[in-house]
Amino acid sequence: QVQLVESGGGLVQPGGSLRLSCAASGTILRINAMHWYRQVPEKQREFVASITSGGSTNYADSVKGRFTISRDYAKNTVYLQMNGLKPEDTAVYYCNANITSASDFALLNFWGQGTQVTVSS
Repeated sequence: QVQLVESGGGLVQPGGSLRLSCAASGTILRINAMHWYRQVPEKQREFVASITSGGSTNYADSVKGRFTISRDYAKNTVYLQMNGLKPEDTAVYYCNANITSASDFALLNFWGQGTQVTVSS
């Protein structure tokens, strides 16, 4: 059983910062790419950032220069440092990862439960 658990969301003023965390746990053999997505009501979930197992990163144009994705391989954790937050960044942020299970060697895609980020004065 593999789980992704996000934390770090909350309410912040425009221009402020937040750091999201997503920890993977369970029978994990290998974690490949890890991603952050976000979703607002009545809109499709959108890509925010990703990081490969080798550390290569990719960002949505809307967050480039403001958000930074990183990972701690020893802790099976991915982070999203969000600076210069804007009201339009308000959304539920979801962690996503491609994980090879240690129990049956299956490569599966997992989602976390989401964490709310609200940017408002």
